[in-house]
Amino acid sequence: MNVRAIDQKRLVIVGATGMVGSYALRYALDQPAIGRVTAISRRTNGISHPKLNEVLHQDFGDCSTLAPALSDQDAAVFCLGAYTGAVPDVQLRAITVDYTIEFARVLRSSSPDAAFSFLSGSRADPTGRSRMAFARYKGEAENALGALGFPNLYIFRPAYIYPVEPRKEPNFSYRFMRGIYPAFRALFPNQVIRADDLARAMVDVVVGGMGVPPSMVFENRDIRALIQPLEPQRDAPAKGRK
Repeated sequence: MNVRAIDQKRLVIVGATGMVGSYALRYALDQPAIGRVTAISRRTNGISHPKLNEVLHQDFGDCSTLAPALSDQDAAVFCLGAYTGAVPDVQLRAITVDYTIEFARVLRSSSPDAAFSFLSGSRADPTGRSRMAFARYKGEAENALGALGFPNLYIFRPAYIYPVEPRKEPNFSYRFMRGIYPAFRALFPNQVIRADDLARAMVDVVVGGMGVPPSMVFENRDIRALIQPLEPQRDAPAKGRK
């Protein structure tokens, strides 16, 4: 049985097997301020930890069965998503908009005081006028989350997310960006963010607030400002990372 101290938080992470979500999970498990982490995903993350409650869920179009797992939670980090071009447009919209709204609806009902961190994206367009489907869908999801009335809602809009650890890139543009990352970051520092730093910011803000307003949209520049104390020793690609 997991017993938390009175000041410890209970955190839910959705998409804990993805690039950002996996970093969020590992970081959260190491934080003394977090007493319980519920990781919700379609497949197991392969981590065993006394703080971890892993919940496997296949149909994010219907999250009603997650209500017991989502009760008595203090915060949530939502990292579920898909790359443009990796799935048909109708599926991209379902994952980006419908799954987000459905999960948030059940969380809001089960834990009305929970704070929410949402992984959106650069150029997300709440007006719906963008020619980019991804931007329209992320904007639509942001609007829907705002309408649900979370007491604390944090929208994160990263630009290029650097994977840090080697992986199979989803398409040519990501392979190209990874190859030129050191130069691109030197020239355009506010257009990149490390995946682990992004994850840390999403967890820290939703759990501790970090002195920011109750609800806020963080563009890439703002995310970098949150994690800036770590940047000098973490700017370079991870060589010899254990």
